[in-house]
Amino acid sequence: MRTYQELFKTPEFTPLFAAFASHVAAQTVSRMAVGTLVYGATGSPLLAALSMFGPLLAQMIGASVLLSAVDRLPPRAATVGLALFFAAATTTLALPGLPMGAFFAILSVQGMLGSVGGGVRYGLLTEILPAEGYLLGRSVLNMCAGSLQICGYAVGGVLVNVLAPRGALLIGAALFVVSAAVARIGLARRLPRAQGRPSASETWRTNARLWAAKPRRRVYLALWVPNGLVVGCESLFVSYAPHHAGLLFASAAVGMLAGDTVTGRFLPANWRDRLGAPPLLLLLAAPYLIFFLHPALPVALAAVTVASTGFSANLLLQERLMSLTPSELTGHALGLHHSGMFTMQGIAAAVAGGIAQLTSPATAMTVMAAASAAVTLALTPGLRSIGPVAGALPAEADGGRELADTNKGSST
Repeated sequence: MRTYQELFKTPEFTPLFAAFASHVAAQTVSRMAVGTLVYGATGSPLLAALSMFGPLLAQMIGASVLLSAVDRLPPRAATVGLALFFAAATTTLALPGLPMGAFFAILSVQGMLGSVGGGVRYGLLTEILPAEGYLLGRSVLNMCAGSLQICGYAVGGVLVNVLAPRGALLIGAALFVVSAAVARIGLARRLPRAQGRPSASETWRTNARLWAAKPRRRVYLALWVPNGLVVGCESLFVSYAPHHAGLLFASAAVGMLAGDTVTGRFLPANWRDRLGAPPLLLLLAAPYLIFFLHPALPVALAAVTVASTGFSANLLLQERLMSLTPSELTGHALGLHHSGMFTMQGIAAAVAGGIAQLTSPATAMTVMAAASAAVTLALTPGLRSIGPVAGALPAEADGGRELADTNKGSST
């Protein structure tokens, strides 16, 4: 499967795409409104960054106790239920006079349940598409997210100014309802991929099984840490340029869209293996170093756009992750990736906000970018030792023991 026509002719991909699009649009508009509301109320770069990205920290809790539900819930019912919950929670955030503690508590619950939503969504994608179509399908969803963020942050900025942040939050809640309706109407009823009841203990056992394999562990770290540190830079856009944050977010989305389009649609498999993720991860961080010089807005927009093309490294790493994971654990594995990535983004936002509070947003962005590049360089030898996707590890044997394979790489 190499063409968009083939992809959208696949039954159920279009409604999944539409539900995903509505969900991303809702999150984008709501996130812009939340950050503006908190910054306006507190004047704190740290709290503004935490309001936009800090709730992602709660994904760590979800990944620790809830992820076993990903493969044990009916996908359609879980998708619809979670969208409706997000709609209700976002409506509550729009209530006047809501205490800041309650505000952050609601955001944290949203983040915790988001760990399940990501696993359900991307696990369903592996059922709707054949294995060879996953990369193209995932890239299209990423492109959709990038396009909607371009529009969403720009429109969100307008909505915040015209309707005020609380009005923009109500628009976000309505979009979550649209996502639930599309999923309910367009997706077929499916049985859970795994048997048994979800539990914290089962979540821990499966997480340990996924984390035990060294090649898979390297891929997880590469998916989580360099990406998250750069999102720490993005979390400071509001405090760095309060009147132009929407443009910076939109530029980041343009770069992500371009990178995902080229990597997912036009880069042949042999070139993907030859290029690998590390050069793209370095590209993701390097342009942010220029913020140390407080560049003019056009230069800052160009740097953010170029840097964000490096987010396409995630496509190559997800393809590698799927080649290293047994089919019955795909939803959980993708949920762990999703939760770990967002948890790291939340941690990075908190760290970046703290550094900005003590120094300046520009200094904090430079520090986070340098840390991302350093982590990528440290991970590069281990990622190269895994070998190309075509020679990846076979599926695990029962009990989590890895089967022997000559491409397993070194034990370091």
